[in-house]
Amino acid sequence: MAMSKNYTALYRKWRPAGFEDVKGQDPIVQTLKNQIISGRVGHAYLFCGTRGTGKTSIAKIFAKAVNCEQPLEGSPCNHCPVCRAIGEGSSMNVVEIDAASNNGVENIRDIREQVQYPPTDGNYRVYIIDEVHMLSIGAFNALLKTLEEPPSYVIFILATTEAHKIPVTILSRCQRYDFKRIPAETIADRLREVAAAEGIEIEEKAVAYLAKAADGAFRDALSLLDQCIAFHFGEKLTYDYVLDILGAVDQSIFSRMFHGILEKQTRECILLLEEMVVQGRELGQFVTDFIWYLRNLLLIQTAEDAEGLVDMSEENLKQLKEDGKRCDGAALIRYIRILSELSNQLRYASQKRILVEIALIKLTKPAMEVNIDSLLERISILEEKLDGGIVSVSAASAERTEPVQIHAMPEVRPPSPGAEAGSVHQVALPPAQLEDLNFIRNEWGNIVRQMGMSIRPSFRDTVVEPSGDHCLCIVFADPVNYAIGNRPSVLGDLERFVEEKYGKSIYFKTRQRTGGDPYDTIYVSDEELKEKIQIEISTEED
Repeated sequence: MAMSKNYTALYRKWRPAGFEDVKGQDPIVQTLKNQIISGRVGHAYLFCGTRGTGKTSIAKIFAKAVNCEQPLEGSPCNHCPVCRAIGEGSSMNVVEIDAASNNGVENIRDIREQVQYPPTDGNYRVYIIDEVHMLSIGAFNALLKTLEEPPSYVIFILATTEAHKIPVTILSRCQRYDFKRIPAETIADRLREVAAAEGIEIEEKAVAYLAKAADGAFRDALSLLDQCIAFHFGEKLTYDYVLDILGAVDQSIFSRMFHGILEKQTRECILLLEEMVVQGRELGQFVTDFIWYLRNLLLIQTAEDAEGLVDMSEENLKQLKEDGKRCDGAALIRYIRILSELSNQLRYASQKRILVEIALIKLTKPAMEVNIDSLLERISILEEKLDGGIVSVSAASAERTEPVQIHAMPEVRPPSPGAEAGSVHQVALPPAQLEDLNFIRNEWGNIVRQMGMSIRPSFRDTVVEPSGDHCLCIVFADPVNYAIGNRPSVLGDLERFVEEKYGKSIYFKTRQRTGGDPYDTIYVSDEELKEKIQIEISTEED
């Protein structure tokens, strides 16, 4: 069969020809159409946004619309000679410039000379400067005067993916439009239309994955679809085919890797990575998708009705919920942080596999890191062993062979009648305050354990003292633990837990123990102290 010489890539073939074909940028499209209908067309526009979101396409449609002989509600007719010439790229009135390769002062001077001449046909000469942030400082300065006071028949449309690199003197002279990333649902709808028009049978799951992989860019979605069609030409495009072609991995791989990390199985994680490398999976894509998987786990744990925020099948959602029960939010945030740092490094790395292996070692061995979240995870692991009753000691302290025990906080009791008055520091409390204090002190060990990783490490050596009606103060002996435990978010979690678990609304405060604090304070009610101890008592203020 003879090879066709006229094949056009899908992203070019399906480039929007009119405003009605543009998807996902409705506010921008409506604003530009209104300007054309009302005759209030500006002289300089700045289109900002990530790749593939329609900046150049809308610029060309706008150029046709302002020159069209018979515009239809602000859109070009695409039938008149002017529209056809601009669409074919043969019009002298529309000039496209790539600033990445034409970024010098002489290129802008050429434009300044050209704008002196009015259009040969149509109403406007339109200059579309793509990637305008690549212009040199001299070129920007040369453009400035022309941009500020161009002839009435000249329109500049500047497009960029990095608006922060453009001088403010240029920004202040342009109408700025920020292009949003296209939602995955909108991209998926467009892919279905294209596939149906091209006579391509495609699995719905494959459409959904291509839409997500495009990361908000229509052009990327069509390019990926083109690549998949070329590889499996004449066959139904399935989800598995898409994974093979794009070097992606199936959802089950993420669950297996997650379990390996939780169980600290470094060897198994490395072997699973080896398996993906042998299969030709792209490591950068794996890391990106794994971060998304962990994000979904975090949403399942923390957000109400998270099913609406997680786009996946019922089967995968069920597995995700099971995985989410095995790990707390603090550990997930640590995993996401490490992998996000890795994702940035992989963009420019030549040894991607080594970097991924190092990250897996960090994830499975928190002792390799020295920051707060890894320290919390290491403490959590140690506490799990302590809850069993005994932990092994290090070689440096081998001579201390006694087991490490966890001691519960002693119950607060009133002094016995025969106690010596001067041996302890006694403070009388109203009955309601004493009841709250005794109850929380008796349950304090259980509360700290059940609150989990966010509280257990820093609340290990603390005591609770009264601080007024329905208010208790947590006293920290260690300054580092105090810095972690006195955060409003931690205290808020503690208050909510006590209210939900025990039905008591108690407000918690914190302070750090000072050298002058008594260690032997006993709190009793006014009545008990007056009945049993005939001494002068001090009453704590509310």
